[in-house]
Amino acid sequence: MGYLIMAGQLFLSLSILIVLHEMGHFFPARWFKTRVEKFYLFFDPWFSLFKIKKGETEYGIGWLPLGGYVKISGMIDESMDREQMAGPPQPWEFRSKPAWQRLIIMLGGVTVNFILGFFLYGMVLWTWGEEFLPTQNVKYGIAVSKLGEDMGLRDGDQVLAVNGRQLTEFGDNQVRREIVINNAKSLEIERDGQKMTLPIDPKFVQVLSSYASKDEGLYGVRMPFVIGRIAPKTPAADADFKLKDRIIGVNGQPTAYYHEFSKMVVPLKNKAIKVTVLRNQKDTVIVPVTTTAEGKIGVASYEPAYYFKIERKDYTLGQALPAGVVKGVAFLGDQVKAFGQMFKGKIKASESLGGFASIATMFGDVWDWERFWRMTAVLSLILAFMNLLPIPALDGGHVMFLLYEIVSGRKPSDKFMEYATIVGFIIVIGLVLFANGLDIFRIFK
Repeated sequence: MGYLIMAGQLFLSLSILIVLHEMGHFFPARWFKTRVEKFYLFFDPWFSLFKIKKGETEYGIGWLPLGGYVKISGMIDESMDREQMAGPPQPWEFRSKPAWQRLIIMLGGVTVNFILGFFLYGMVLWTWGEEFLPTQNVKYGIAVSKLGEDMGLRDGDQVLAVNGRQLTEFGDNQVRREIVINNAKSLEIERDGQKMTLPIDPKFVQVLSSYASKDEGLYGVRMPFVIGRIAPKTPAADADFKLKDRIIGVNGQPTAYYHEFSKMVVPLKNKAIKVTVLRNQKDTVIVPVTTTAEGKIGVASYEPAYYFKIERKDYTLGQALPAGVVKGVAFLGDQVKAFGQMFKGKIKASESLGGFASIATMFGDVWDWERFWRMTAVLSLILAFMNLLPIPALDGGHVMFLLYEIVSGRKPSDKFMEYATIVGFIIVIGLVLFANGLDIFRIFK
């Protein structure tokens, strides 16, 4: 069921983005009295799932979900309509329009995607606001993963800054970003009451950007284990556990914090264990219980808000919209820097790229509207950015040739544009196959 939810979210998100992107081409074309022959969601080689003709335009849904398109009369595109281009230019055709009008038509799609991405970021802030755990409120320090240990972090550390940039909000996302995108060289931490600088090995740029590390954090919040939920029909439900019991040990070994309990119990699959709990903040009780085949007993801790003061920032509409632009611009800046890191060889394309399966997992296996719209904003900006790349067959390729025409006063020949579009189309299909091939390889690896 989880896979269906992820696929459904991806399908809906891409459908929205594709339709709006193509509208960005469609409406300027119509404003400049350019004929639009087709408007399609998804591609329709050989046949379409649905089509209807209104006026001079055929609207439809294709069966190949790799994008969408509008077919504009007199424009050399992936349709390769040589017969139409062989005739003399007609007043309603794209090739008959002034270069500035053609430029606006070609920029329409990415313009819509940029605006939509900024707008959705703003709407998410306006609707849901932001909740965060201030770094100064993390009184027990961090719980470190194996990856964090390799970097030199230890349980109980306080991470204060990365490369001199203070971390006011708790979490490792900012640390990962600074290392991967900005080549951060050091972390400022507090350990056992002493502040110190922890150097970062340059190898972690590739390590943190690799597919194998994408779901492994550097650290999380270290917190006690006070039982907030006992799942029915589990070993814990039949044992003598109570809500608000604080788990402090397993088999005589102290486990002061949640992650310590997990590390100790997960390997003990189908084992009888003795859990020490502190009840009513004064009584120590030993609770016998048998773990499941997954190394669990069926209890869950309270959320971090039970242990720490969480802060919240709400936005008015007037505050949310500019804040959305700021977040969107920062995201685009990171994409540009990430491309730079790839060209420098610091990030491996084969490790950091992914296809539709990788994108789908980013939506999560539970339908969460806040996450859905945030991901749709991200994908809208990525779609705009990728379409602006100067590759023939993409909007950026057409824009590149139009700018050349405007500056030089010379229009590339139709034959040149035809060959360039073929080459560009092959490049784009190759990239799509490469990215999705990586997903397939990872599944069977």
